[in-house]
Amino acid sequence: MFFELIKTESKSKARAGIIRTSHGQVLTPVFMPVGTQGTIKAVEHRELYEIGAQIILGNTYHLYLRPGTEILQKFGGLHKFMNWENSILTDSGGFQIYSLAELRKIHEDGVEFKSHIDGSMHFFSPEKVIDIQRSIGSDIMMVLDECVGYPAQYDYVKKSVELTSRWAKRCFDHFKSTEPIYEHSQYLFGIVQGSVFKELRKISANDLNQIDFDGYAIGGLAVGESTDEMYEITDYTTDLLPQNKPRYLMGVGRPENLLEAIERGVDMFDCVMPTRNGRNAYLFTSKGVLSIKNSQFKDDESPVDDECDCYTCKNFSRAYLRHLFVAREILALQLASIHNLRFYLNLMSEARKMILEDRFSEWKKEKVVQISNKLTINKEEIID
Repeated sequence: MFFELIKTESKSKARAGIIRTSHGQVLTPVFMPVGTQGTIKAVEHRELYEIGAQIILGNTYHLYLRPGTEILQKFGGLHKFMNWENSILTDSGGFQIYSLAELRKIHEDGVEFKSHIDGSMHFFSPEKVIDIQRSIGSDIMMVLDECVGYPAQYDYVKKSVELTSRWAKRCFDHFKSTEPIYEHSQYLFGIVQGSVFKELRKISANDLNQIDFDGYAIGGLAVGESTDEMYEITDYTTDLLPQNKPRYLMGVGRPENLLEAIERGVDMFDCVMPTRNGRNAYLFTSKGVLSIKNSQFKDDESPVDDECDCYTCKNFSRAYLRHLFVAREILALQLASIHNLRFYLNLMSEARKMILEDRFSEWKKEKVVQISNKLTINKEEIID
């Protein structure tokens, strides 16, 4: 069984489950550190194991361009190339299609795009995206989709949803007609689109529900809409998805966003926020967000977060970490990233415990207040 739903909290849609891949169990709800190019920026693998990363995310677009599928196949896939023993999910590149709007053209057959590296031209069809992810060997693969920005016109989003549904069927058919290249199973998720239009979200979900995907993602959020709109669309969309399949909210987000989405029935998350903010000296803690470069920390002997058990918090003071950032030492990026990732993973572990004990809703209300505190930094300063 790929996914097993263990418990749904009685007071909300919060769920605890287990995803099983050939590379181990993934306990949900789960946060997936983003390793776009086969690495989590500034974090070594041994630290990822230490902080409890069960699954990481890679990106089809970037890995296709560099190092390329020939290299990956020569090494036996991404797991062996990067020497990673746990699970991997790969995004198909749909978000890059959105973010590189000036470098691509969308057709019925797929997407023509210009490499951001050297300007060379490439083409992604739904079938090619599956082939590339076969070469990568990720445990969980994503279909090719179009991620529409915000705001967007209803008519354009409607056409985009229809195209994404056609691409999803082509991805699924090609997935079923091919076999994994390496000696482990692969699974395929569909992606529900529709921007902030509930009618289009329903159409997209209904289209994808007719295809027997292993899981379902909610895409096209956290691209400019308000937080309330994101929560509303997430809540609406999870009701449209099967109970017995994992649900993945793509590219979200801040710690409080994750807890709110869990309450609305989401199982899986990814976002660059913990590592990107860490590299910019913004640290998430159990009492709120702080900017470690603030002068108030120059002689602070306490750890970043006295409730955190990560390597950074167990071994170094706020004063030392501030010194590293002020001195522009590379170690600062590593220690801050380790802490932020551990904070996210601990938050997911604690949320799962509360769901299993049927205490999530009450706990979440208090937790969101605590972790949203501004401390030395305004929330608006956090890098999305």
